[in-house]
Amino acid sequence: KHASLALFSIYIFGILLAVILSKVFRKTMFKEENTPFVMELPPYRMPTVKSTVTHMWDKSRQYLQKMGGIILIASIVIWFLGYFPHNKTTEKVFDEQIEQTAVLFSQGEISSQKQDSLVAGIEVMRASVHQENSYIGKIGHFVEPVMRPLGFDWKISVSIITGMAAKEIVVSTLGVLYPGDGQSQESLQTRIQNETYSDGTPVFTPIVAVALMLFVLIYFPCIATIVAIKEESGSWKWGLFTIVYTTLLAWVIAFLTYQIGMLF
Repeated sequence: KHASLALFSIYIFGILLAVILSKVFRKTMFKEENTPFVMELPPYRMPTVKSTVTHMWDKSRQYLQKMGGIILIASIVIWFLGYFPHNKTTEKVFDEQIEQTAVLFSQGEISSQKQDSLVAGIEVMRASVHQENSYIGKIGHFVEPVMRPLGFDWKISVSIITGMAAKEIVVSTLGVLYPGDGQSQESLQTRIQNETYSDGTPVFTPIVAVALMLFVLIYFPCIATIVAIKEESGSWKWGLFTIVYTTLLAWVIAFLTYQIGMLF
């Protein structure tokens, strides 16, 4: 209901946080006097329609190349980690349950609609168990204790890890981890809203969503940005510093957001 307000607030918060951190670093880590800097600027002119359209096209093309490159590759890797390995024993158990519904239907004990409903439920359970025992599930459960104080489950934790390559991958990872049942046309947003823990409580509450948005906003930029920092500074020191301090800051702010929000 308030998507535009949330997006605007995230932008404003990011700007304010950048200003505050720049002041803190200026008074603590970068106390040297400013050196004179002179740069000759060309006269400003009103951009033409042609130059504006050309610039828009170049930026759009760069983003599409990024979408078709690193994000596509990352999504394939995430799918692979979520699809393997297969446990034949577990698969056999679910196959037997599906066969049992067919037997009950043939004996007239359940209707066709009831059988379809039971099979759909079994398939959902099969997918859930398979994901939890997949490579990506093991990674998620390994880091979950660190992210649990922020209100994040193992799936959200995995999406944050994969977002290190590019933050856009956070959404594509959630799309892989929250698949549809193959019959309904539910959007990712709807599937996320319907996700619950074993006790029935929702995984995504408004406060969890806010904490996640803040974490993704603050934690370290993509790997390409870290490489650029290294190239500009001439050392990996500042790149590693950026990774550590932004991730810790993101954790603290998301933690405070979630814990304070849970009090109301």
